[in-house]
Amino acid sequence: MRIIIASDHAAVELKALLADWLRESGYKVDDLGPMTADRVDYPDYGYKLAAAIASGSAERGIALCGSGIGISIAVNRNPACRAALVSEPLSAALSREHNDANVLAMGARLTGPDMAKACVEAFLSTDFGGGRHADRVAKLSSPAS
Repeated sequence: MRIIIASDHAAVELKALLADWLRESGYKVDDLGPMTADRVDYPDYGYKLAAAIASGSAERGIALCGSGIGISIAVNRNPACRAALVSEPLSAALSREHNDANVLAMGARLTGPDMAKACVEAFLSTDFGGGRHADRVAKLSSPAS
C-alpha cells in the first residue's frame, strides 16, 4: 500500500517519525513535506495531499498540523477525499469501517507519538464495511441538494 503524508511546520517532527515507522513496517511512503520546521501554510499541504489521493497515486493519506483541524478542512475540500480527524484508535477504525475514510488527520500538538501510531495502525488495518454504509458514503462525493 502506498501512503501519502503531509503536514505543516507544527507537525513536521511527528510526520517524519510516522513516515519512518511506516517505511520500517513495509509501506511505501511519499512525504510531500515540509521537510523543515520553517513556517508554512497548512492549506497548501492539505491541497497537495488531496490532489495526490484524487489522482490515485496513493491509496491512503495522513495529514497533520498543530490541531489537525485546518489541514483536515483543506483536504476535505476535494470531493475525492474523506479525511477523518481523530485522536484515538477507535475513531480511526470507525472512520474506515463506516465512512471509508481515505485520509487520516491528526493534531501533533494534541496527539503524542504512541497514540498517533495506534491511530495509524487502526486506520490502515480496518476495511470499509460497505453494506448500509455504502450509499451514505456515495453521498459524500456528490453535490449537496
